Parts: sequence; structure tokens; C-alpha cells
Amino acid sequence: MKSKFFFLIFSCAAFEVSAQTHHYPASWTLENCIEYAKENNISINSLRLSKNSAEQDLLQAKDAKYPTVSGTVSQGLFALNGGNGLQLTGTQSQSIGANSSMTLYHANYIKNNETSKNLLVQMADLSVQESENNIALGITQAYLTILMNQENIISLENVLKTTQTQLKQGDQFYRAGNISKLNYLQIQSQVAQDEYNLISAQNNLRTNTVNLKQILQLPFTYDFQIVKPDSIVVDDQLKALADVQHLALNQRPEVKYGELSVENSNTNLKMAQASIQPTLSLTGNISTNYSYGNGNYFNQLGNNFYLPIGLSLGIPIYNNRIYKTQIEKSKIAIEQANLDLLNTKTILSQQVEQSYINLQNSLSQYDSASKQMDISKQSYDIVNAQMKIGSIDYVQLQQQRLTYVQAIQNYLQAKYTAVLNKQIYEFYAGNPINLK
Repeated sequence: MKSKFFFLIFSCAAFEVSAQTHHYPASWTLENCIEYAKENNISINSLRLSKNSAEQDLLQAKDAKYPTVSGTVSQGLFALNGGNGLQLTGTQSQSIGANSSMTLYHANYIKNNETSKNLLVQMADLSVQESENNIALGITQAYLTILMNQENIISLENVLKTTQTQLKQGDQFYRAGNISKLNYLQIQSQVAQDEYNLISAQNNLRTNTVNLKQILQLPFTYDFQIVKPDSIVVDDQLKALADVQHLALNQRPEVKYGELSVENSNTNLKMAQASIQPTLSLTGNISTNYSYGNGNYFNQLGNNFYLPIGLSLGIPIYNNRIYKTQIEKSKIAIEQANLDLLNTKTILSQQVEQSYINLQNSLSQYDSASKQMDISKQSYDIVNAQMKIGSIDYVQLQQQRLTYVQAIQNYLQAKYTAVLNKQIYEFYAGNPINLK
């Protein structure tokens, strides 16, 4: 019995894990990470639910132009006030009815309300797109950071192998009496420092991998590993700033959201102005009743049939300035929406310009860092060659090693910063993020 219980628990757990991993990509490329987040991110899906709710409001607004119909059926007993007071006679009664109304004229309120709800659906969709854009940039930055960590680890492993070789040679020189104990200790210190740098880089890789994993909102038990692209190339081709700003201002969802917000505010003003206009409605109802003891049931229903139909005109006269206040606040909302749109465009233009400057700076730094690393590598190779023949100043060896390690760090930082800034700048131009 106990074994069956544990087998059942294990089966449920295995099913749960299978269900959780069913929709995971086969490989975690940058593109797959972004697509997965767009489909599964909690905040984005919450915004999608808000859009679904807005669509229901739109459907309701569309049906507002049709008549409303409701029916009533009541069953009761007669109560008579006789000499002994109010008494229930036990005589049954029944009333059946239906009523309907339809707005014929309300200064286009129904049409404008439908327009407003349609605009809100579009704005909700743009909110989803903006959130997808934000998470795409966050994932790209985290992904490139991991790639930088991985490349840094490879470089530091190579440096460590070199210093370990130097230590073996130094040990031979020390035993032969060709170098002092101080120089031998300096080489040991270099190895220890390189081991520390490597461990630190490995820790950074684990931390940044967890960071991306958390952005993707993956369970902590999931073994998450990204796929490294075949190559990471720094593209130094720059689109003109004015062109990218123009594209961004015409394509970005935050700008379109602001434009629709202005349009919706104007529509809300029309709806508020309609509230002070007369409302013409078509109304009608059908009713009949039956009471016990007054004849045949169906004959009574036919004889008591009542069908009034008419027009109803509602004219606002005085309402404590409620409608007037709504109109004035709607005008204020239009001004605020225009200011918000102007602020959005201003901020976006500044962001694109800053992205352009960042890309220019990072490309310059990358070019300089590449030259620095090449020179440092050549110098470090010369020092290593001198080490092999024993003609080396260990102070120079230490200095050149530190210079080379720092050059590696600078190069990798400049390289991946340039790649990230290029992706961001292209993203503003409307191009999808793609490392290929």
C-alpha cells in the first residue's frame, strides 16, 4: 500500500513537470527567449486580459443601438380588507408582461460610445505591445551579458593555463637556482589571482543566468542554459539619426497609444455634450392578467391583453451642474492627453538620440579596445617567450599580465556594449532584435 502511494505521488509530480515543460523551446536562443516571454510573461498576459475586458465593453456598446426587452411573470393571492381586517382569500392571480425600449436619438451618444470603446481596445493592444518591447530589451541585455560572461571565462581560462605553465617553468628555475624565492612566490601569486578571477567570472555567469531565468519566470528547478550564436559581430553601420527618430515616432506603440488617447478624449467630450441634449426613445410593453373565479384562464389572458406603444422624450433642464462639469473636465482631459502625447514624443526622440550617441561611443570604444587587446596580447606573448629562456623581469611579467587581463575585460565590455546598443538603436527603427 505504501509503495502504491509513493508511486502515485511520483506519477503526479512527473505529470506536473511534464505539463510545465511542455511549452518550453527546444533551445534557448535569444529569439526563443523573447517569444517565450511574450507568450508567458505574467504581466503581459494580465494586460491581454485587460484587452479582453475592453473587447467585452465594445461588444456591449455595439448592442446598445438595439432595443432592450425584458419580461415579467408574477403569481399571487388576493388580500381583502373585510370586517375582520385584512384577510387572504386564497384566490390566485397571475400577471404576465414584457416591455421594450429603444433609443432613437441621443446626439450620437451611442455611436460615440462605441467609437470610444473601440479606441480603448486598440489602446489596450498597444499597451501589450509596449510591454513586449520593454521585456524584449531587458532579455536582450541579460542574454548578451551571459554571452560576455561565457567569453570572459574562456579568455580567463587561457590566461590561467599560461600562468600555470609559467609556474611549472618557475618551479624548475627555482630548483635550479636560476630565480629567487621572491620571484617564485610572485608566479604562485599570479596563478592564485588568475584562479580567483576565473571563479569570479564563473560566479557572475551563474548570477546572470539566474537573472535571465527569473525574467523568463522559469521555475527554479528548471535547468536553463542558453544557446550561444555561431558568432557575435559588431556592426558599425549607422542609420541616420533623423531617419530613426522619424520611424520611431511613426511606429512605436507608446506614440500610437498617445494619439488614440487624444482621439478618445475628443470622443468623450462629444459624449459629455450629448448628455445635455434631448433623448428620444421608442417604448412599448405588453401585459395581461388572470384572476381565479373570473372566467376561463385563456379567455382572461386574451380579454385583458394590453399593448401600449409610444415615444418618450427626455429633456435635461437642471441637474446641479453635473453635465456642465463633465463637459469642462472632458475639455481638460483633451488638453492633458495632448500634453501627454507631446511628452511621449519628446522623451522618445531623446531616447533615440541618446541611443545614437551611446552606439557611436561604444563603437569608438570597441575599436580602441580591440587595438589595445591586440597590442597587449603581443606584449604578453613576448614576455612569455622571455620567461621560457629565463631572461625575464618578474615585475614586468606581473605588470604585463595585469595589462593583458584588463585589456580582455575592456574588449569584451566594449564588444557586447556595442552589440547591445546596435540592437537597441535598430529596435527604435522598427527592426526586430536578431543576433544573426
